[in-house]
Amino acid sequence: MSKARIATSETVANDRLKISEIFYSIQGEAQFSGWPTVFVRLTGCPLRCSYCDTAYAFSGGEWRTIDEILTEVAGFDTEYVCLTGGEPLAQPRCLRLAEALAERGYRVSLETSGALDVGAVDARVSRVVDVKTPASGEAAKNRWENLELLRSSDALKFVICNREDFEWAKGVLAEHGALPCPVFFSPSHDELTPGELADWILADRLPVRLQIQLHKALWGNVPGR
Repeated sequence: MSKARIATSETVANDRLKISEIFYSIQGEAQFSGWPTVFVRLTGCPLRCSYCDTAYAFSGGEWRTIDEILTEVAGFDTEYVCLTGGEPLAQPRCLRLAEALAERGYRVSLETSGALDVGAVDARVSRVVDVKTPASGEAAKNRWENLELLRSSDALKFVICNREDFEWAKGVLAEHGALPCPVFFSPSHDELTPGELADWILADRLPVRLQIQLHKALWGNVPGR
């Protein structure tokens, strides 16, 4: 390995990110739902969605180097790692962390609000892109160009709060045509029952997957679970 390559590797390893928490739980969403997973929750988010359940990650946390994060992740016996927030892409060094995890053979997913460019995320990482519905209060911040960047390994998610959100999400899918990845409709936990959303999906024969936040069904809305 050249001296330049060694220097670059050391720089990446010592890069710091502000981390809200690292914990081990069951993945409750998207294509890896059900798998024991290490979650790395980054601090900070530029959005303020009405249904946000991780507002504690907007601030606080502690600075950790990528090496420190990798060491802690390695202490859990699972191949699944999820980078989440807040909004992980709000910290540019998240891209380096995602790459470092993929280099070590982890199956990495990255949960993003969809307001920031996902194009630079390592191709080995599964991007879970959340399209913000009107009831979220942040629909104006959707970066629609992200939909053109989706791959089969990614996922698109809509959190549905009411019938208006449902109709709006249907319109988005109709406008953008067939997508290369799974599309998930998830009921907002305290605003819409899963059964009601399931009825709407069936009645309209939508090619989407109903998603219930499995971790909340298991433990409730508890930080670190």
